[in-house]
Amino acid sequence: MPIITAIDATTWQFDEEGVRFFLLAGTERALLLDSGMFTHDALDLARGLTDLPIELLNTHADRDHTGSNAQFDHVYMSLAETTNYYNSPAWGNAPAPTGAVIGIWDGQVIDLGARELEVIALPGHTPGSVAILDRRHRRLFSGDPIQRNGNIYMFGPQREMHAYVGSLERLLTRIGAFDEIYPCHADCPLTPEVIPQLIEGAKRVLTGAVDGEDFEIHGRTVSRVDVGVSAFLCEKRG
Repeated sequence: MPIITAIDATTWQFDEEGVRFFLLAGTERALLLDSGMFTHDALDLARGLTDLPIELLNTHADRDHTGSNAQFDHVYMSLAETTNYYNSPAWGNAPAPTGAVIGIWDGQVIDLGARELEVIALPGHTPGSVAILDRRHRRLFSGDPIQRNGNIYMFGPQREMHAYVGSLERLLTRIGAFDEIYPCHADCPLTPEVIPQLIEGAKRVLTGAVDGEDFEIHGRTVSRVDVGVSAFLCEKRG
């Protein structure tokens, strides 16, 4: 059972073991941003908070963000995530998601009724990772790419550090549009100053300026490269 915290009267944060998701309500409908890892009844929990119709948007399709997706007959998501979404095995006893994917695009605005949410593409952690900018409340719900004191997954065929750096550099051009960042892992909330710190750290990883250490995860050994603000989990070199 996640711990549910009200950020304000129309915004809620759900915290599980190491992962979080969010519910945002407008005047006409509400939107769940991701649906949990071990939680499989996020829709029921959300219905206990609002009487509005509830839809689902995934920041990306990694399985620690789709635990309750089977409760929905459709989900908003970047179409670049569909290979991961439909073909990755479910975790634990989570039902496999089968609903339709409705594609979302960079720059698209989703209006919940007096609450406009802008989709910002952030490829790198996964090809279709997105952040959601809550324009009215000046908050960025960032998914996984932005973390402080976390481990950012950058190993495996989906991950690409060059794209990650480019995404965050582009996000810097929007830094005046939000005051707080709500990531899905590690410290929360964050201030925008974390973005240039992550860019600098990622560039150091790309140039080999910082060494990593062996790190065991999901039955494999990767390289954990600590850059201060966070650590990147990368493929081992050599």
